[in-house]
Parts: sequence; structure tokens; C-alpha cells
Amino acid sequence: MTEQQDGHAGAAEAADHDHRSRWPIVAAAGAGVLYLGAALALFADAVPLAPVFLGVAIAVVGAGVVAVGLFGWFGQAYLGRSLTGERADGSYRATMVLFLLTDVATFGAGFAYYFVVRVGAWPAAGVPDVFGSLVLANTAILVASSATLHVAHSALHDGNRRRFLALLGATTVLGVVFLAGQVVEYYEFVVAEGFTLTSGVFGSAFFGLTGLHGLHVALGVVLLGILFWRALRGEFSPERDTSVTTVSWYWHFVDAVWIFLVVYVYAGATLV
Repeated sequence: MTEQQDGHAGAAEAADHDHRSRWPIVAAAGAGVLYLGAALALFADAVPLAPVFLGVAIAVVGAGVVAVGLFGWFGQAYLGRSLTGERADGSYRATMVLFLLTDVATFGAGFAYYFVVRVGAWPAAGVPDVFGSLVLANTAILVASSATLHVAHSALHDGNRRRFLALLGATTVLGVVFLAGQVVEYYEFVVAEGFTLTSGVFGSAFFGLTGLHGLHVALGVVLLGILFWRALRGEFSPERDTSVTTVSWYWHFVDAVWIFLVVYVYAGATLV
């Protein structure tokens, strides 16, 4: 191999290293600290390993580390220079797949807890009717947002920039509207009906799962906003759509989780 070829190989290897990130590891470590603190706070009475305030403090620190890790990762992956090269694209797609797999495990643990608390006589005492018109409207909004994002991505592949921008913007707006609907729902439950996180095992399961999902939607809205900002600058094309693809996967995943929530938690709350 000539000296010039050696130089090209070294440059290619360095470019590959540029696409590696430590931020997901930071976020994962923060999530572990967050879960530890939450467990210490929630089960302080049953298992007095630490006072409640210490558990809350640990959880807050963990949440801060998660936020730093996520913003660092998204800044590097979505706000940095446009992704180019087959190996770079594959790296980012594989990272998103791994992220979604960890999310499956996280939501799976939450659903497992919910199924465990349903063992025995059901519905339990004090379980309110959480399935109503608002959750149906929110479901329609989220499903519609998934459809608009899919069509937007197809428009990008077809070279229709105007349709791509319009539908990507519509998806972002629908995500914001969904979050507003969930805020209204929480206000009605907490203020009007007195149904909170501490309202028995169902309260902890309901607010834990729906709150976790709401955080994921909020994160997705941020990512969609970043995509829209970059799209306005003309950074995407049919050949350069890695960020659009990975965010689309994430948004469709969030949509699928919501369907499970509606079926098993909202509609199934008062069904035996």
C-alpha cells in the first residue's frame, strides 16, 4: 500500500471514529441513577434503606445526567454536520435501533408491573373511569401525526420539498397538540377528581406509564422541531435522510406504545 493510500485509509478510519459517541452511555448511566433514586423514594416506607428526600435527590441528579446525555447525543447526531457516507448512516441507524430496544425493555417493565397489580379481583377499589372522549381524541391526533410523518418522508424521497416541509411541520404541531391534551387530562384527574400518583397501585401504574410516554412524546417533538429547522435550511435530500429515518422510527415507536396504553391501561382499567 502506498503512502497516499495509507493516508486515505487513516482519514477514513478517523472519520468512522467521528461518528462514535459516548453520550448514549452517559444517558444510560443517568437513567440507572434515576431509577435507583425513584425506587428509594417510592419504597422508603416498605424498605427503609434511605430517607425519602435522599431518594428524590438521587433521582433528580440522575434525571440531570440523562438530560445532559440526551442533549449531547442529539446535538452531535442531529445538530451537527449532515451525515454522509454509508458507514456513517449505518452507525446512526444502528444506534437508534439499540435505543429503541432499551425503550422496549423500559416500557416492558412498566407494563409488567401493571399486569402484576391486576392479578386477583379487578377492578380494584378507587379505580376511576379513565377512558373517555379526550383519550380518543389524543389517540386520533397521535395516529394522524404518524401518518403525516410517513407521507412527509415519502415526499422527501420523491423530491417534493414543499410537501415534505408542510407535512413535517404538521407532524410537529400534532405532537404539541397531543402533549397539550395530556396536560388537560392530568389536570382533570389530579385537580377535579383527586386521582394522583399516590392513588393506590393503579395510580402509580397509570401515571408512571402515561408520564413516561409523555416524556417520550416531548422528546420526539424536540427532534421533529430540529428536523423541521434543518429541512428549512435544505439539509435533506432523497440521498441524505438518515436523521429523518431515525426520528421517524422513534415517532412510530412512540405511537405504537400509545396504542398499547390505550388498550391495556385506559380501556382495560375498568374491564375484568
